[in-house]
Amino acid sequence: MGNQGLNSDIDVRLALAQDRSTGPDELYELASDPSERVRAAVAANPGAPAQALRGLTRDRERTVRQEVARNPATSSGNLQRLVRDADRWVRWAVATNPACDTPVRELMAKAQDKELRGLLAEMPDLEPDLAAILIDDVSPEVRERLASRTRDPEVISAMLRDRTVRVRKGLATNDGTTAEQRSTLAHDSSPDVRAVLVRALPLAEADLRALLDDRSAEVRHSMATSDLTPEHIRHELENDADETVAEAARHYRPKPPAGEPHRRTLGKRFPGKPRR
Repeated sequence: MGNQGLNSDIDVRLALAQDRSTGPDELYELASDPSERVRAAVAANPGAPAQALRGLTRDRERTVRQEVARNPATSSGNLQRLVRDADRWVRWAVATNPACDTPVRELMAKAQDKELRGLLAEMPDLEPDLAAILIDDVSPEVRERLASRTRDPEVISAMLRDRTVRVRKGLATNDGTTAEQRSTLAHDSSPDVRAVLVRALPLAEADLRALLDDRSAEVRHSMATSDLTPEHIRHELENDADETVAEAARHYRPKPPAGEPHRRTLGKRFPGKPRR
């Protein structure tokens, strides 16, 4: 009976902590509740007062601090505190918060945590001065993530000159690139970049024509199997000098649209007709 009564009491407090209509004074009191579940519920409540959330940024339980980090009502000052948290999961949760503003992002750009900088690199509408810092990031992974997401023409132009292939491969998947930038990538020195490009982005006719004679069979094979390759280009690949490329072009079948079930092609026999 005692345990049932205690659990029932926790359930009541938990319901109050989760309720958005609960007053700030009650939420402030619940922020010091002995139950981690109750404190985490307060931390996640958009109506929680700043004073309560401030105390929860120092909670001993990671799950509670994570909820504060995700809460859109958390102040910039508290997010700045949490982006320095010793636990990586708490730091990464800050990056998902829509209230993550410029001062918080500036701290992320200077963080030792590579994943945190990578999350920053993928953020939409990243400030130009922060993107400029990440262009020269020591981690190729961070630069690749920036290259694949940025919409800033100047950043893209700078990253076209990056010496690391994986970074330019990131650019080759970025649909924010211009026709001119894609043409540059179509003539990239790395066949890996060119192969990724023809699978990921539509190209101008002149670039496609040039790639028909690409010295890499891998690139031509990627063209032969890409859903983006125009049929007249694929038709020319049916006569490619490399038989693997030619066969891939001849047997290409477009993928069914997303959400459409794949139908197995029936043979000459009617379904259900027994074989002799």
